[in-house]
Amino acid sequence: MSNIKKAFDHGKAFIPFFTCGYPDIETSMELVRTAAENGADLIELGIPFSDPTAEGPVIQISSLKALENGVKTDKVFEMVRELRRDIKIPMVFMTYANVVFSYGSERFISACSEMGIDGLILPDIPYEERDEFLELCHKYDVDLISFVAPTSENRIAMIAKSAEGFIYIVSSLGVTGERKEITTNIADIVSVIRENTEVPCAVGFGISSPEQAREMAELSDGAIVGSALIRIVEEGGDGVVEKVGKLVRAMKEAL
Repeated sequence: MSNIKKAFDHGKAFIPFFTCGYPDIETSMELVRTAAENGADLIELGIPFSDPTAEGPVIQISSLKALENGVKTDKVFEMVRELRRDIKIPMVFMTYANVVFSYGSERFISACSEMGIDGLILPDIPYEERDEFLELCHKYDVDLISFVAPTSENRIAMIAKSAEGFIYIVSSLGVTGERKEITTNIADIVSVIRENTEVPCAVGFGISSPEQAREMAELSDGAIVGSALIRIVEEGGDGVVEKVGKLVRAMKEAL
């Protein structure tokens, strides 16, 4: 059984996203730990990239600042190895194909397996071009997470049938970021997914409040939140880690 599935075994899953190395490696590790302590079921770790095309301004800035601080892939790997000493819940990487290619695809994916990363999310890889990654992910027992977007329409069933880990439902067209309202018909997308697979699905992009998280989780198996958490880090000040933990707890309780 996919280790990721465990995140969905206890009701609706709350999945926070953090940019590795933002604002620095030490704080990054504290944020992941406080998320786990406050009820996160699975944690999505962003590996910084210079052109994060799926991300809105909040996460883009966090990625660029991490790169300016010298956070490279190897530093992220060191961070995860350290976290895995005490963090037991599933963790996945979200990054871009270029990061994997430049590191060496097999070297990257085998390292994921060795350090206890359970899945890989590559938003810039179309479904039709995922095979070379999929082969390596299967070899090293790392789930390659599929995306379903509002524009997927007649491809949703096809994507769902071959999905593993969980399906990432993109709530809105465009990039990540907080939105006042999510108008996509998530229920229809989830209905097609349910007809074609038992793999759980979670909604991300645009969720900024516990109320929105609850609404999305009522329609699916979980909610993914990134920008709202990273904005707290960006604003800085005293008690950033505690504030993030508090929002994670509120999100999880809302589900």
